[in-house]
Amino acid sequence: MRLSDFDYDLPPELVAQHPASERTASRLLHVDGATGTIEDLAFPDIVSLVDAGDVLVVNDTRVIKARLHARKDSGGEAEILVERVLDADRILAQVRASKPLKAGRRLRVGDLDVEVIDRHGEFFELRFVGTDALSAIEKQGEVPLPPYITRTPNPEDEARYQTVYARFPGAVAAPTAGMHFDDALLAKIRARGVEVASVTLHVGAGTFQPVRVDDISKHVMHSEWYNVPEATVEAIARARVGRGRVIAVGTTALRALESAAAGGEVRAGIGETRLFIVPGYRFRVVERLVTNFHLPKSTLLMLVSAFAGVETIQRAYAHAVAERYRFFSYGDAMLLERK
Repeated sequence: MRLSDFDYDLPPELVAQHPASERTASRLLHVDGATGTIEDLAFPDIVSLVDAGDVLVVNDTRVIKARLHARKDSGGEAEILVERVLDADRILAQVRASKPLKAGRRLRVGDLDVEVIDRHGEFFELRFVGTDALSAIEKQGEVPLPPYITRTPNPEDEARYQTVYARFPGAVAAPTAGMHFDDALLAKIRARGVEVASVTLHVGAGTFQPVRVDDISKHVMHSEWYNVPEATVEAIARARVGRGRVIAVGTTALRALESAAAGGEVRAGIGETRLFIVPGYRFRVVERLVTNFHLPKSTLLMLVSAFAGVETIQRAYAHAVAERYRFFSYGDAMLLERK
């Protein structure tokens, strides 16, 4: 398939610049990939769409304040966007500066020194001098809102660009489908007899990188770290025995589960994934997907097209535009039934 097969027209005013008044106040478009039916709902209606024996799998990664403003030792300005924390004092990051940085150069971030160690393709390996990387990022950084949110981050974003179940710091972009849930809604879902399990996938800045080739088979995915705990594997096994369904909250949870099942059955463990899901992919684990609306020509639009069917997703997105749904990270949600 070609990149142009995953394009659509989106009026710019439909790109949500702020979160809804409450986490659960978004709309929900229910799309059945098997029948092609589309239904307009409110997000809390998801409670009536899950059943006892199902397992809801969330991504419990925590977004770090990954955007840092810096000055070069020459006095020029630079911007650091963390890709991942490598260890106690080192990070991998994109750096925007007037000239490429060389090993040995230093940047000043607030009152901290950052040394350029090496370059790896589009990323730089940086070391915080005399301080812990995560602590420095939380002290000096700001919420890394996506590029299509054109305003400056505010204090509200520190809470809302994060899920209520976020635990393990390391993501530089939020697993946005999970931002529609609050504790009360999760309690109602559990009361239905649904088990809530977790995986961790630290979303990287590469999630916003455009696909630059028209032949999508030539696209190379960025790598992301994930962990699928044994408890989650056991929860999925219980759902299978009881004929429950595996519901992934977000494309990141889905990619972690499908990566962990590359050998056929989902297995617990830690790994790196470059899984690129396009139409024709055979899903092994996930049967239902909660997700937001994705950018035109993006790998995530390809993923949902693989999940629910290309034509069904095209009709669903056209419907969402016509009905003035809100798009992208702070926008509305979909519940997709696998084709």
